[in-house]
Amino acid sequence: MISKPKKKLETFPNPFIDRDYHIHMEIPEFTCLCPKTGQPDFATLILDYIPDKKCVELKSLKFYIWSYRDEGVFHEAVTNKILDDLVAVLKPRYARLIARFYVRGGIFTNVTVDYRKKGWQPKPTVLLQEFNSQSNIRE
Repeated sequence: MISKPKKKLETFPNPFIDRDYHIHMEIPEFTCLCPKTGQPDFATLILDYIPDKKCVELKSLKFYIWSYRDEGVFHEAVTNKILDDLVAVLKPRYARLIARFYVRGGIFTNVTVDYRKKGWQPKPTVLLQEFNSQSNIRE
């Protein structure tokens, strides 16, 4: 079976629509091309989102990410485009994409973009105290 990259992102219904929960993904093999030189750019993408009605299907995300391999695009543009495409199909409560590009010309580039659904507010964070398991003393 021969696989080909595609720009189509697929989804499935959120199994816990009444709960805010955080989905975290790290994609360490993102590649695209520098639009000026044609040389490859490599990045780790970090995707965090709180789904609403849909979640992204991982195989389609893999093929979608792969579709940028031979595309000449600036770091800022590709990071924003990926988040825009994810928001368009998922319509999440919240999403953040961080693109950590590896060094090129002595410069590391990190691009962070986020989206918040209108009217959505995160619930307050609950901080729990941790106990040292050996002495039951609070740290």
